Amino acid sequence: MQNRSNNPINHPPEWLNLKLIVTALETVQDLIVISLCIGLFCFMVIELREMFFSLLPPLNFQQVTADILFLLVLVELFRLLIIYLQEQRVSIGVAVEVCIVSVLREVIVRGVLETPWVQILSTGAFLLVLGVLLVVRVWLPPTFEGIDPERRLASRNKKLYDPEYSAEPVAVNSKFNSH
Repeated sequence: MQNRSNNPINHPPEWLNLKLIVTALETVQDLIVISLCIGLFCFMVIELREMFFSLLPPLNFQQVTADILFLLVLVELFRLLIIYLQEQRVSIGVAVEVCIVSVLREVIVRGVLETPWVQILSTGAFLLVLGVLLVVRVWLPPTFEGIDPERRLASRNKKLYDPEYSAEPVAVNSKFNSH
């Protein structure tokens, strides 16, 4: 029987450090996300300038509304990228919120009265599904092994806003601790 430790298939070569490669790839990915953040921020500044110019007479209300809603979509995308950089995960809640704001922007810009009823019905069903997903995401299991981002964020917020909250464990029932 062949010794498993000498089998080159089970063990990568010594010169191939997988942890170093994964760290390098994660760094490159973070640099890509940072460049996306910078580009998105510059694009938001340009859109903000264009929005202010569209406020000059003659005022086109539909164009101003479309610019404001588009800027809100960009802000939500920026927030999604920032959360990714901070927590190394894509926030389901923020991604769903971006979808909802984008769909509502399209409905508002095109006008409800000019849109066919079938498209309004399908848009309503899509928004309903997104709303249900936004509510149900709280009950989804943790994304990563041992990490529950929603619980971690909730406990951090509780620490910030509740001065009586203590991070030290407290014995709830002394009967269980007496053994």
